[in-house]
Amino acid sequence: MSDAPGWLTEGLGHIWLPYTQMRTAGPPLPVTATSGTRLRLADGRELVDGIASWWTACHGYNHPHLLAALQAQAEAMPHVMFGGLGHEPAYRLATRLAGMLPGDLTRVFLAESGSVSVEVAMKMAVQYWLNKGERGRYKILAFTGGYHGDTIATMAVCDPEEGMHAKFRGLLPEHPVLPLPRDAESLETLDQFLAQQGHRIAAMLVEPLVQGAGGMLFHDAVVLRRLRELADRYGILLIFDEIFTGFGRTGTMFACEAAGVVPDIVTLSKALTGGVLPLSAAIASARVFDAFWSEDPNAALMHGPTYMGHALACAVANASLDLFETEPRLQQVAAISAALHQGLEPCRAMPAVADVRVLGAIGVVELKQAPADLRGLKEKLVEQGVWIRPFGRILYLTPSFTIGEEDLERLMAAIRTVTAGLPG
Repeated sequence: MSDAPGWLTEGLGHIWLPYTQMRTAGPPLPVTATSGTRLRLADGRELVDGIASWWTACHGYNHPHLLAALQAQAEAMPHVMFGGLGHEPAYRLATRLAGMLPGDLTRVFLAESGSVSVEVAMKMAVQYWLNKGERGRYKILAFTGGYHGDTIATMAVCDPEEGMHAKFRGLLPEHPVLPLPRDAESLETLDQFLAQQGHRIAAMLVEPLVQGAGGMLFHDAVVLRRLRELADRYGILLIFDEIFTGFGRTGTMFACEAAGVVPDIVTLSKALTGGVLPLSAAIASARVFDAFWSEDPNAALMHGPTYMGHALACAVANASLDLFETEPRLQQVAAISAALHQGLEPCRAMPAVADVRVLGAIGVVELKQAPADLRGLKEKLVEQGVWIRPFGRILYLTPSFTIGEEDLERLMAAIRTVTAGLPG
């Protein structure tokens, strides 16, 4: 690290990095600037970013329209508390989101992070039944392969065996986790469970079309239609966690559109501000909100993050929605999808590869086994001039929608190169 910048070498003894065993991990790559789909490192190298900062930078980095909105709002009012005070960016954003989402998803609760929005959705679902005078519905039904966040409540609805939170089993509240109804057998299992235990379930929670951090697992739209049918049959709520899938990633603006299914609550974050500032939303249907509309103060939703409805973040989110309206994002996603199909397909014949799959601007190469030297694999990718962060057996691409053909090909070529060198 002799050539590393001083801030990195000095700060490394004090920072705590995410998902990292600090004792054995190497230092992170020092980034000094971003532009488009590129990361500029302290030593002058540039890397093509293949994952858009955990799927957030859908418009690329430093888009002038987002930065202009940020600057204008910062000069006027960076933030005020949301309790008892209102401001235009948040109210305009809520109106626009309600107009974009299907059905009667019309009430928008703005928080900071995706995990918090899922917790708020869970809290809404449980209190919905309490406000209707029905006690005993305290459980959220989740699904194997699912991931919904790292806070304690959201850990409890992640996959309990394969997920990263299995070690916390004694701490977490217990919620039922069943297989997604992909076939007749799993559909029957879920149906029978709800027939017996549906009176204890406040809501079902699912990542629509793609279970992201659980392994980039895809499922068909018919699965979501089955969940909607079961939720209606047994009188429970349906929550879609669209933190990953929302804002065009799967090919439509929201994954629920592709399925033709309207959930009772949907959560959004990540690409909501185009990767510029933290912001999330839990958006409820009129049916859910009506259960809280009361003369009784105890029927109110008692939740209010300090930076809820952050004015800067809401202003940038509105600017991000402008770009979806004025620039051809969904067409770009379709072009990326076609390129990923073509560019990653050669990996299917490689000895180390178990599967290749693409949906929208998501490309996945699943290996037969996790690489013995994952750190070494990441270093080889950097040597190819790309930033790709594989996990477990999964190499994936979730690039910015604005990525050029040359940069996208560079990402796919890097995956082909490193995958070809892995043993079968």
